Formats: sequence, C-alpha cells, structure tokens
Amino acid sequence: MDNKKISILGIPFDNLTRVEFLTQLLMRMENQQKTFLVTANPEIVMYAKEDRAYFDLLLKADYIAPDGIGVVRAAKKLGTPIKERVPGFELMLGLLELSSMHKKRVYFIGAQEEVISKAVENASKIWPDLEIVGYHHGYFDHSDPEMIERVRKLEPDLILVAFGFPRQENWIHQYLKQADRGIAIGVGGSFDVLSGKAKRAPKVVQKLHVEWLYRLIKQPSRYKRMLALPAFMKEINKQQAQKRVTKHEE
Repeated sequence: MDNKKISILGIPFDNLTRVEFLTQLLMRMENQQKTFLVTANPEIVMYAKEDRAYFDLLLKADYIAPDGIGVVRAAKKLGTPIKERVPGFELMLGLLELSSMHKKRVYFIGAQEEVISKAVENASKIWPDLEIVGYHHGYFDHSDPEMIERVRKLEPDLILVAFGFPRQENWIHQYLKQADRGIAIGVGGSFDVLSGKAKRAPKVVQKLHVEWLYRLIKQPSRYKRMLALPAFMKEINKQQAQKRVTKHEE
C-alpha cells in the first residue's frame, strides 16, 4: 500500500485515507508492533517550527495524520496533494471500533476525572465488546515512571492519551520506550466530545471546513491559538515562493 510522506514545513505527513490508516494500524496491532501515531494540525506544525525538541520528537513518529483542512490545503498549494483530511477524533473512533471487533485491549488516559470516566462509560455503551483494561485522569506528574509502568503492565493494544500537545507526545515517546506493544495516539480534546462535555461541529460546518470558526464562536478564549492559522499559511506561501525560485534556477 502506498505510504508516501508529504513534507509540510519539515513535518512528514502520511498520504493515506482514513480507511488506509486504519487498515495499516490494525495490521500493526495484530503484529503487536509498537506504534507512535500523531494527528497534527497547523497549530502543531507551527509549534514544532518554534520548538526544536518537539520537532525532533515528531520525526520519531511512525505515522502523522493530517488533522486539519489547513494541512490539506497547504499540501495542495505546494504541489504535493494529500488524499484527504483525517480528523483525529474520527481516527480514534475507528481504532475503538477495530479494537472492539478484534478483541484488543484499550487504555484511556488524560482529561479531568469526570470527563474520562464519562468517556469510558459512553465508549462501553457504543461498543459493548470493547475490552477497556483501565483509565486514569491526566492530572498527575507526567514524568512519573510509575504511571508508565502501571499502564505497561496492563498490556494495552491501544493507548489513547489526552493531555494536549506537546505533553501527550512527550509522554507517548517515554511510554513506548518501556512498552512491548501498543498503538499510542495523542487525542487532545477528544474525550470531551466522547463524554458529551463538548459537541463536534454540525455536519454542514464540517463539510464547509470551518470547524475552526465554530470552535472559536463556542470558545472565544481560543483566539490566541487560532493565530497559528494565518502564521502557518504565511510560512506555506514562503515555502511555495522558494520552490518557484529553485525551479526557475534549474
């Protein structure tokens, strides 16, 4: 299966559809291959541009999914189109569905206690056969090796980590150093949606690719984070201009 990497400001995104991602990830689950999966949007790309340690960490990921229409548009603008946007929330739901169907062990970690407990409860209702081996809120010392050992001993095939970036990716990297198996994915605020605390944008908003605007209206405090979007497109325009110059010189 084609698994070409598409570079966006130095971050290598996997050019796969959601179905292709899930097919490959199931295969890795079956083979008990340790897998570091990142879902990255323009905000994450811009953070990595400013933080070298985080940038280097992302380069160690086995897969980076294009979570954000900005990434898809940037790839097209640079002449290296990506097949489709793969939202992290949908990837998480797909992995839970596969885990239920194939009797895989799942661990949830992150968010507030009331959020994660409700998310776990709802997941159990949606997938009654899902084997949830444990869960823990995100309010603990993330550098504590005891928590890593606690999760590792449960031998989960899928670990969903909701600390928000860059903390979730840092924790996953440390966890996978110790673990023998498991697909670990940072899911950001996905437990909020799964628990019912937050709602996804309506389907029409998703189709118009303006979920960012919907979230901004719902949470005006996000405006500082949204400033990453114009900064990201400015960098893409720069990269596009450099490509044109290089092509002309050739």
